[in-house]
Amino acid sequence: MRKASVTRETAETAITVEIDLDGTGSYVNSTGVGFFDHMLDQLARHALIDMKVQAKGDLHIDDHHTVEDVGITLGQALTQAMGDKRGITRYGSCLLPMDDALVRAALDLSGRPYLVWNVDLPTAKIGSFDSELVREFFQAFSTHGGITLHVDALHGINSHHIAEATFKAVARALRDALEADPRKADAIPSTKGTL
Repeated sequence: MRKASVTRETAETAITVEIDLDGTGSYVNSTGVGFFDHMLDQLARHALIDMKVQAKGDLHIDDHHTVEDVGITLGQALTQAMGDKRGITRYGSCLLPMDDALVRAALDLSGRPYLVWNVDLPTAKIGSFDSELVREFFQAFSTHGGITLHVDALHGINSHHIAEATFKAVARALRDALEADPRKADAIPSTKGTL
């Protein structure tokens, strides 16, 4: 039962995340930030993680705190749901095309957070959404999920396509990394014996 529920409350946000790593990709995401909800839907659907995110934040200031704090809470839920990581594949990667965009994501569920971000979003806004918040989300998610994450946009001219391709590529890589290793289903995937 690789499930988790995490609630995080601060003076800026109140967030509850529920995930099931062995789901079908169903989602109910409501953050008050339309484009971000769409990206979270992509993450759930393509990682095959059932996800419910309910967030209330200080959107009268901007979307930053809400997006970052969802990343923190989702990362914490992922860590909790993985447990000791026994039997997982651990590594995942994806080269994902979306129209003009081509994004590569590679990750390691190592417990050692590190983000390498080579993604240029050509516009400052995607609708009313600040483009720089895409990186902020992945920084928070990788830090609190204990993920070494490399994301490279190899091509792209449309900010919406590039951003969406990053979420989908990370989702597909995450899906692979979370899958059971059929040859080592009872083992921690590390020579150290712990992750």
